[in-house]
Amino acid sequence: MDITINQLKKAYGSKVVLDIEQYTIHSGEIIGLVGNNGAGKTTLFRLMLDLLKADEGSVCIGETEVSHSEQWKEVTGAYLDESYLIDYLTPEEYFYFVGRMCQLDHQTVDERLATYERFMNGEILGQKKLIRNLSAGNKQKVGILAALLNNPKLIILDEPFNFLDPSSQSALKQLLLTYNQSTGATILVSSHNLNHTIDISTRIALLEHGKLIRDIDNTDGSAGSELETYFAV
Repeated sequence: MDITINQLKKAYGSKVVLDIEQYTIHSGEIIGLVGNNGAGKTTLFRLMLDLLKADEGSVCIGETEVSHSEQWKEVTGAYLDESYLIDYLTPEEYFYFVGRMCQLDHQTVDERLATYERFMNGEILGQKKLIRNLSAGNKQKVGILAALLNNPKLIILDEPFNFLDPSSQSALKQLLLTYNQSTGATILVSSHNLNHTIDISTRIALLEHGKLIRDIDNTDGSAGSELETYFAV
């Protein structure tokens, strides 16, 4: 399903933090959202997930405007930050809770988690630890895995490579690419890590001061030089 952004604007007082006239994300794309701090990446994700109220404009997932219906939630998985987690549960308890919300029994949850064994690296399940006592990287893994449990057609991840060690970053890249190829899902990832973003994205959206200033085709991995020039890497 396509995602359509039209005349989307968000301001706090006189400060405009996001102002995008029109942008369409096509079904099956992997979009990398890049920009310096304050560019508006997280604000855009929060508007797309109806966690913020737009001052103007709309976001439609498929035919559904996100602020008018919750139907889109059935096909969307997202992880933005630790506020998504219930930190007084163990990872298993949290996954089963998310599973119940998605009408999945324990066996189905276990089967779906088993496919992400490489990403978990033996550090998530069976540790007898509450989420609050996990490392920052393992909390990140729990949030990402929970976002995938319902086999969503749209995945939104804000800085998913944060806190992960190099092996886990590599495993996450492979996980996202494999998921996209096997399901045709649309994936949106914001990241400060240009290399990882270039590795997985078919298209890259560059934000600056809340505006979309470049839309770069990356189907052949050629966006690197343009981004390096922009960020003066």
